[in-house]
Amino acid sequence: MTETYRDPARTVDDRVQDLLARMTLPEKAGLMFQPMVAMGPGGRLAVAGDPPGLPGTQQLVADQSLNHFNLLGSVDDPRQVAEWHNRLQDAARQTRLGIPVSLSTDPRHHFTENVGTAFRATAFSQWPETLGFAALRSAELVEEFADIARQEYTAVGFRVALHPQVDLATEPRWSRVSGTFGEDADLSGELVAAYVRGFQGGATIGPGSVSTMTKHFPGGGPQLDGEDPHFAYGREQVYPGGNFDYHVKPFLAALAAGTSQVMPYYGMPVGTEYEEVGFAFNKGVVTGILRERLGFDGIVCTDWGLVTDAEIMGQPMPARAWGCEHLSELERVVKIVDAGCDQFGGESRPELVVEAVEKGLVSVDRIDVSVRRLLREKFRLGLFDDPFVDVDAVAGVVGRPAFVARGEDVQRRSVTVLTNQEQILPLRKGIRLYVEGIDAEVVAPFATVVDTPAEADVALLRLGTPFEPRPGGFEAMFHAGSLEFDEAEKARQAAVYASVPTVVDLHLERAAVIPEIADQAAAVVATYGTNARALLDVLFGDVRPEGRLPFDLPSSTRAVEDSRSDVPFDTAEPLFRFGHGLTL
Repeated sequence: MTETYRDPARTVDDRVQDLLARMTLPEKAGLMFQPMVAMGPGGRLAVAGDPPGLPGTQQLVADQSLNHFNLLGSVDDPRQVAEWHNRLQDAARQTRLGIPVSLSTDPRHHFTENVGTAFRATAFSQWPETLGFAALRSAELVEEFADIARQEYTAVGFRVALHPQVDLATEPRWSRVSGTFGEDADLSGELVAAYVRGFQGGATIGPGSVSTMTKHFPGGGPQLDGEDPHFAYGREQVYPGGNFDYHVKPFLAALAAGTSQVMPYYGMPVGTEYEEVGFAFNKGVVTGILRERLGFDGIVCTDWGLVTDAEIMGQPMPARAWGCEHLSELERVVKIVDAGCDQFGGESRPELVVEAVEKGLVSVDRIDVSVRRLLREKFRLGLFDDPFVDVDAVAGVVGRPAFVARGEDVQRRSVTVLTNQEQILPLRKGIRLYVEGIDAEVVAPFATVVDTPAEADVALLRLGTPFEPRPGGFEAMFHAGSLEFDEAEKARQAAVYASVPTVVDLHLERAAVIPEIADQAAAVVATYGTNARALLDVLFGDVRPEGRLPFDLPSSTRAVEDSRSDVPFDTAEPLFRFGHGLTL
């Protein structure tokens, strides 16, 4: 007789209850962890230590009963990833109960490359960062993107998106702004609802869906001095304007759209009514607000690495147990479960959950609450009935020419024109052009590239958002600190502006303080992830830009320092306002 949990004709609740009754405590504990794994050479399952610091995948599945994984690394060969995914599912099928794997990923359709937050689009279609969608203010466009991303994800086996990120960019210096929908809570809410619907393929999750893990509850963004809580010096989240609820607002839209998972952030609230511990440890926030006030009964998964110390890219990284540093690993696990979380991101320590139950620190009934949620999602996604992907179909979906073309179209449209003195834009084709930050071969169809500004009719500088470099292999990936270029770089740029009319493209991964560029350059445009060819199509008049700023651009560093980190549009006399954008 077929077990009830294996029978697709039975209800999800019946199947969950049947399987739960069959599970041992170690098997339940294994369900509550989601570590990172890497693909081995040739699409094989990775062995222990390859890459360094990660255990063998087979060991995690067979010996520790784990079946939620976050894939590390770029997807360069999608067919090989699909083959690897099927090998992983086959390994899971060989376990005692055959619980299938849920494979998750950080964003993979944009330009950011940071092992802790996102991977650059390689084989997938490439679109602007979410800031670019905010610049276009179109929920329909966001839902179209998310639906395309859903198709590409499911083709290789991704069924959980560790996004969207609906934090608000109220602190301009924060290094995570590029993954948000900007500074306005209402716009962010409208766009995140469309994002969730697109990834789900409708109002709820089903066999063709990608589940969304909306983050970072109750809203990252108001970080003290803009520092990020991946690191101890950025652990404090502050609300000098008393604007806590403003940051929760976009989550209401995500919950209404059906997001099935939520991730609390690393930060700990300071000077509020809530306990000064990281949000995943915070019962007043996870249970009090998310579970009880907002009625969320889906999965709450912690951010990565809250329990154990680790090393990332050669840099020692203590557990991000802010406010709970004094607790043991076991005590941290107990506090996280008591707070209302269901799963531990970036960890593979199920023995700690077993120990907590055996010592009477956590009840089996409480563990069962989380396990039911986690199992329910696997059943709703159809993973128990068909966990494998069609390897031969991958090439026709991932990087489909129509998807790629649509992504580049949105890149062009998201370009935001900030200034256009004497109507220098659009540029005239065939001019002599001095360029920085762009390949001369890409420019050749549009203009003649010259070696110096003195030889040029116009100069084109592609610049990144200013930041202060940080040490460490991992830490250096977070662009934080000053929003101004240093004096030497300002002087270098000024020499170009003085010698030839100059167009500046500023890639905005967060706000920038650029009054000198706005004053001296002939034209300034902002982009949020636009390839060189797409940018040139706009600058030379082949495509009209439609972007509008998704946040204010401050007028000075002092204005940023004097603003309240939790209050939107709070810098004095900004250089450019939210919504600014010229037409050509």
